[in-house]
Amino acid sequence: MTAGEETPVVRYARQGPVATVTMNRPDYRNAQNSAMTYALDRAFYRAADDDEVKVVVLAGEGRHFSAGHDIGSPGRDAHLPFERRAGLWWDHSDKTGAESRYARESEVYLGMCRRWRELPKPVIASVQGACVAGGLMLAWICDLIVAADDAFFADPVVRMGIPGVEYFAHPWVMPPRIAKEFLYTGDRMPAQRAYQLGMVNRVVPSAELADRTRELAERIAEMPRMGLALTKRAVNQAEDLQGLHTGLDSVFGLHHLAHAHNAETAPDPLGGMDIKKMKEAGS
Repeated sequence: MTAGEETPVVRYARQGPVATVTMNRPDYRNAQNSAMTYALDRAFYRAADDDEVKVVVLAGEGRHFSAGHDIGSPGRDAHLPFERRAGLWWDHSDKTGAESRYARESEVYLGMCRRWRELPKPVIASVQGACVAGGLMLAWICDLIVAADDAFFADPVVRMGIPGVEYFAHPWVMPPRIAKEFLYTGDRMPAQRAYQLGMVNRVVPSAELADRTRELAERIAEMPRMGLALTKRAVNQAEDLQGLHTGLDSVFGLHHLAHAHNAETAPDPLGGMDIKKMKEAGS
């Protein structure tokens, strides 16, 4: 929990062979602060360590899966130190400028997402409503995505002068020209369009999302544990051979060049785009 929030920011529940990890900040469209990120990390470790768990479902409480990284809620905690888990970068909280931002985002954004992608059990994203910016990162590290028919996907951070979110998987989860349009416009991509492009596996009625996701998880859980783990590793390795791993590194550098440019030429490293301005622009 974080200051001002009385309920856990992430819930964990297991039913049979399926563990469900639920982001739980519905009043803020499940915006991801550091407390949520580290709670997700603990939940994924818990699922990995539990021999009864064969499949993990990642969900969001309320109307939206996740509206992205927290850039303005009362629980925003980017300035606070946390025990680092994803890499060896030093504590960001007593640093300034690019050193602070690069160290923090190497840990909680790129580092965490990379590690979660390698969880050796299938992970299914159950997506409704907004899946925006940092929400995309969470959906994209999952092996499968089941989307409600009201789901939409967007990465509007080019409005900040930044070339997409930190986990830049865009050209791997959609064709390059579609990725450019997606980023250049910042427009919302409806669930059905995402399905047509192969970015999501299934589109289901919103009222049936949880049940249909669970049915798929239970079906997958009938497969041998080791077979699932090796199959996941095989496909992930193929993606990395197609350049995903090195691509993430290269664009992460461009992402931070953009932050540094904004810090010199705009009101702040986000190009002066706060929550209100992003909403007014259509995010």
